[in-house]
Amino acid sequence: GAQGIGKACAERFLESGAKVAIWDPDITLAVNTVEELSSAGEIKAYDVDVTNVATVDDAVRQVIADMDRIDILVNNAGMSPLYESLSSVTEDLWRKVIDVNLTGPFRLSALVGERMKGAGGGVIINVSSTASLRPGEMELPYGIAKAGINNLTTGLARSLAPEVRVNCLLPGPFATDISDAWPPELVAWMERTIPARRVGRPDEIVGAALLLASDAGSY
Repeated sequence: GAQGIGKACAERFLESGAKVAIWDPDITLAVNTVEELSSAGEIKAYDVDVTNVATVDDAVRQVIADMDRIDILVNNAGMSPLYESLSSVTEDLWRKVIDVNLTGPFRLSALVGERMKGAGGGVIINVSSTASLRPGEMELPYGIAKAGINNLTTGLARSLAPEVRVNCLLPGPFATDISDAWPPELVAWMERTIPARRVGRPDEIVGAALLLASDAGSY
């Protein structure tokens, strides 16, 4: 939640009247984000690594203690490290990508989703990627993990219905911290092939998240 699409969502949700808890493994960055956005509403930072089940469990309990309940969950954690070739993908890289992009959101959704269902309502928004449908050769582990997010969304929507709505966003290329590692030739290719002739900005997708989180997206 401290940068990119997560930060943009936090800002827009604050402006819309939500209390916001942002989670990030970089607590310094998260605290800086809180300081930057605090004038817009109540926001708090938590030091959370979504790949660590104990950390996730403790953080859920702490957020509920601090803010009474969780009405909206945005699963935005993600990473897509570069690699030289498919055969160069190490076990450590594979496990890290799967754990950050899929294992963490599964655990968090299970913990929060069951509480939401018991309380009679809630919203879960998963952030997937167009790579889940059309992965490139340099984002295959990431694409596989995000395809799991698509499947998780469908399964959660059925498991937690009708009390909890579960939906998924599939952003294309967006200018977040991940984009800093894109080689110039990749950016040039995107600008040629994307109809808008550019990559997206994080603030350009948060309207969809706000719709899904609000009564305007109740069906």
